[in-house]
Amino acid sequence: MIPQDDKNQGPRKPRGRPRDWHDKTAQNTIKSLDRAMEVFEFLSDTQGKALTTLASDLNQSPSTVYRILVTLETRGLVEFDQVDQVWHIGARAFVIGSRFLRRTSLVERARPHLRALMEKTGETANLGIRQHGRVLFVSQVETDATIRAFFPPGTLSRLHASGIGKALLAEMDPDRIEKLISDEPLERFTEFTLTDRDALMEDLRITRERGYSLDGEERNLGMRCIAAPVFDIHGEALAGISVSGPTSRVGVEQIPELSEAVLVAARNLSASIGGKS
Repeated sequence: MIPQDDKNQGPRKPRGRPRDWHDKTAQNTIKSLDRAMEVFEFLSDTQGKALTTLASDLNQSPSTVYRILVTLETRGLVEFDQVDQVWHIGARAFVIGSRFLRRTSLVERARPHLRALMEKTGETANLGIRQHGRVLFVSQVETDATIRAFFPPGTLSRLHASGIGKALLAEMDPDRIEKLISDEPLERFTEFTLTDRDALMEDLRITRERGYSLDGEERNLGMRCIAAPVFDIHGEALAGISVSGPTSRVGVEQIPELSEAVLVAARNLSASIGGKS
């Protein structure tokens, strides 16, 4: 028998999550799964680790870490190198991760623009989006030059020490910027990293005015990056496109020419996805 109230309301809409989805207390988490993900994520950052090293670094017992690794191995998420006796991320992890990129046509649309940008500048072209307060690199077209920048898809970088990160920050309102840079200290990577809040805000002001950002050895010594934002249909910056290369090739005198190429690529990509620049 269907209650009268349910008859009046009609069929219930399927739920994607329960009413208490926002409750992240222990009763709504699976500790063993959380521990497994900790091992998996740590291994993804530091590949080629022996069992004892992983257990020591994670402050967990070798037997616990081993059971996790074997479970992940059955799913193809990790692999064991019999020769070197170390663990690596497995091919299945790449397959699953690649499905994230299919949520949007941005990556597919960006490929020809990245290729054209690389061919015009002779430097590696990158595409990144903001993900949980970081820049997530989702696509790249590498230069054939011997010395080159390398940010494989899946790489995460701090916003304040990244060309794409600063290009995205510069398009945000001041309150949003303040929140993002206040959530955690501005980490110093090199002597050129902008760790002073006022200095960073001034850099973002200049970036907003000229339309592109500069990462002058702020993340890696000897490397320079020029980036510009990509806009969606609402005129909001949803991604950044950049060229990166060694300072020996991407010198101060090359910035005007390279920045113009980056700006053109960003405008073209924005237009291809129906964005407003």
